[in-house]
This record gives sequence, structure tokens and C-alpha cells, in this order.
Amino acid sequence: MTLRPRRSVLYMPGSNARALEKARSLNADSLVLDLEDAVAPDQKAAAREQVLAAVNKGGYGDRELVVRVNGFDTPWGRDDIVAFANAPIAALCLPKVESAGEVNAVVQLLKQEGSNLKLWLMAETPRGVLNIDEICGADKRNEVIVMGTSDLAKELRVPHTPDRLGMQVSLQICMLAARAHGLDILDGVYLDIKDEAGYAAACEQGVVLGFDGKTLIHPSQIEPANRAFAPSAETVDRARRIIEAWEAAKAEKKAVAVVDGKLVEVLHFEEAKRHLAIHEAIQSRV
Repeated sequence: MTLRPRRSVLYMPGSNARALEKARSLNADSLVLDLEDAVAPDQKAAAREQVLAAVNKGGYGDRELVVRVNGFDTPWGRDDIVAFANAPIAALCLPKVESAGEVNAVVQLLKQEGSNLKLWLMAETPRGVLNIDEICGADKRNEVIVMGTSDLAKELRVPHTPDRLGMQVSLQICMLAARAHGLDILDGVYLDIKDEAGYAAACEQGVVLGFDGKTLIHPSQIEPANRAFAPSAETVDRARRIIEAWEAAKAEKKAVAVVDGKLVEVLHFEEAKRHLAIHEAIQSRV
């Protein structure tokens, strides 16, 4: 089992050359080089060229590179997609996706360009959340759902509270869709970069809700996310013991095993394998 860690996914403004350079040394699992929200309209074309030059130059190591393009229906979206269709990146991130038709339009353009890029889909509007199952199933290129919680809170007219009560239904609908389609799903950003305790609590909440990682707006948020979304030492140790016990039970033609006095079935074995695979993938980045 080979899995890609996406504990920390940092947005970097495509119009900021210093940020693009600094990103080469940051310990984020993934980088989203942003051409959308972080770039003013009169800087869109220049930012596109700057990001393209940066990724072609390389130097980002094993960090997963993703470019957030402008919406397909904007004056810049189509040109963004064509520009990066065959660039040395892992995926395009599509903002404010609301229908499978939008995904299909991007896929057709990528096919015309001979591109095999994967797609990350942003869920940040009520319609996008309501259609998320259909959106996820639109094409096999779909790889990750990204929660755009800032826009979503605005559209839902709910406040940003620690429990995120007003967004819980939306978060869980998208979580269900992600798991139903075998996709990763990333939690939204935490806006107060000085609130370390609040951010740590938000990361822990994201883990409890089942997210694979968190999108970030500042480098200082990377290490707390890396810690929170990685299997703990205790989890890794238990995973190894579950695998060992299950394999021993299987060799004896038994359907269950016992670890720490608790029953272990095949579902626990599969979960343990996933924890261990994520741990090994993280260790390979060190």
C-alpha cells in the first residue's frame, strides 16, 4: 500500500516571486501555487508566467506541486489550464466547482492538450456541496476534495466558530463523498496565524472529522499540521502489533485475533495497514 501524505498543504501566491522561492525549502507535503484568490486581476497573466517559470526551474524536491487555476468561466481560466497542462506539476486545483459539467469541460481541454494531470476539486459553495457526489464521480482524474471554508462560511452566512457548527453538515457531506469515491479530502484554512492554541485545536478537530490534512496560509502552520495529521508513535506501534497478530491468526486459519485485550478483525487489519503505510511514506520524506 503506497499513500501520499497530504498533512500540510500550503497556499503560495503566484504573484509573489519571493514566496515561490521560499517554498522550495519549506517542509510542507504539498504546495498549491495560487493564481486565483491571491492574485489581483491585473496581475493574472504575469503570475501565470511567473509560476510556470518557477515549476519549470524545479528545486521543489518531493513536495507535491499543484496549481490553483482561475475558474473555467473567467477570462483567465482556460489560458491557465492550457499553460500548465503539460507542466511538471501533479495536479490542477479547480476553484468553486459546482457541477460535474465543469469538471468535464476541464477534462476535455486537458485531453486536447495531451495532459494526464490529476484534479483537485474545491468545495466552497452551497451548490458545490449539494452536488459533490456527482462532481467526485465525474472523472477518474479527480484525486482530492479541498474544503474552501472561508468562501463557504460567507455563502452560508455562518460565523467562524471553534466548533464550526454552521459548517458541520457541509463538511460531513463532502467527507462522505470523498470516501465513497476513494478520494483524499483536505480541511479548510485557519485564518488567525497568531492564535497557536486555536489553530492546534482546529487541526485536532480536523483529525477527528477524518480529514487527511489541512490547507494552510502561512509557513508557521506547517509543523503543527504535520504533527497532527501524522499517525502518532502509539498508533504506529499498535498498527504493527495488529498486523502481526492478524497474520498469525490467519496462519492458524482463525477469523479474529486479540491485541491488548481487544478483538481484531479484518477491518482493523486494513486500518492498521493504512496507518503504517502513511507513516512509512512520511518517513521517506525525512
